[in-house]
Amino acid sequence: GVAFREAVHWQVLQQCPLKSLQGDLSVDIEAFMPDRRRRDLDNILKALLDAITHAGVWMDDSQIVDLRIRKAKTIGGMVKVKILQVSDKR
Repeated sequence: GVAFREAVHWQVLQQCPLKSLQGDLSVDIEAFMPDRRRRDLDNILKALLDAITHAGVWMDDSQIVDLRIRKAKTIGGMVKVKILQVSDKR
């Protein structure tokens, strides 16, 4: 768990400015499985969202009001995460 959290933090530092997002958020996740074994998508979420929180991307994952996750092709294990701030005009 600690190694995964550190790996996520490193990726955040490489790809995003260091500021915590405020307000409501929409999160879209593409999960590229490491192999063809059966996996449940919901098992990916907890560790990933907690690691993103720990990296300081947002204040708390309770800010997420729209969450989508889907399986993508098998390419050796990776996730792509897209985070958008949701406007107050819903």
